[in-house]
Amino acid sequence: MKRLEPDAERPLLRDRPRASPIEARDIDRNGLMEGMPGKLLRLGLLLLCSLAALALSGCAAALNAVTPASDYRLVPDLAYGPGERRKLDLYLPKAMDAATPVVVFIHGGSWDSGSKDIYPFVGQSLASAGIITAIPNYRLYPQTEFPGFVEDGASAVAAVERLAKTGKDGIPKGRHPLFIMGHSAGAEIAGLIATDGRYLAAAGSSIGGLKGFIGLSGPYDFLPLTEERYKRIFPEKLRPASQPVNFVSGDEPPTLLIAGDADTTVDPQNTRSLAGRLEKSGVPVKASLYPGIGHIGTIASFSTVLPLGNRRIREEVIGFVRAHSG
Repeated sequence: MKRLEPDAERPLLRDRPRASPIEARDIDRNGLMEGMPGKLLRLGLLLLCSLAALALSGCAAALNAVTPASDYRLVPDLAYGPGERRKLDLYLPKAMDAATPVVVFIHGGSWDSGSKDIYPFVGQSLASAGIITAIPNYRLYPQTEFPGFVEDGASAVAAVERLAKTGKDGIPKGRHPLFIMGHSAGAEIAGLIATDGRYLAAAGSSIGGLKGFIGLSGPYDFLPLTEERYKRIFPEKLRPASQPVNFVSGDEPPTLLIAGDADTTVDPQNTRSLAGRLEKSGVPVKASLYPGIGHIGTIASFSTVLPLGNRRIREEVIGFVRAHSG
């Protein structure tokens, strides 16, 4: 596949005003949903998610409010390094063995916001499909700048790998297939971990230990930067090293890249560009662009209780993990 060059008129990473986040306490501030039948409650929350489409925290609060906790066991706040932001949550399926696959999910948030606490619905979604799921926090700007958050992501992946191999914190000891997945800024972090071997090597692991990389609506080829916000996060001299496309060498794990063609935050051209580089280097890769799906839709599609986004996205991710776990 010939690499498609970015259109100078269309920045591959777009800045946009932030919607006001809707906190969990705001979901039913006036008690309007109290006592509603289940179906009506779900319809009300679906409407809330539609209204909060620009604020993932608002939609996630609604999803988490109705997502069942009976599908998994939560092991929260495991430290993988020093500091409050270097902690992760484990979502353990009801049934596990020595070969149960493990996914480390790196959350998004423009490298300066976001939290693992927004994503119980993702942990439940994967754990209910029989996948051990780890969701770490990592340092954000201004506490750190590039590459600090990538180093944290790699440390989390290596820590989860060690837990799985040695059988700790509820994970059965075994040779668990290990995958890394990220959404938005988290997909850039996961993409660098899967392409630039220095990060996992420094954390005591290697790219060779990954069975797959899953990127959702990720920025992988987003230079030049035009917004001051991102220029502060990515120091000028280090910017070429922030692009996953620059490190593709052919030793990357099988890759699944998913984006929506209606994404107005991260141009889907990023997905095409990384897919082209991987394919040219002989790496097994599939790029799926979903019609009518926006930036938040790719991750909201993991809901098992509300019909958000496109449920084929969740099915495709689970199918990818199962196909490469053998």
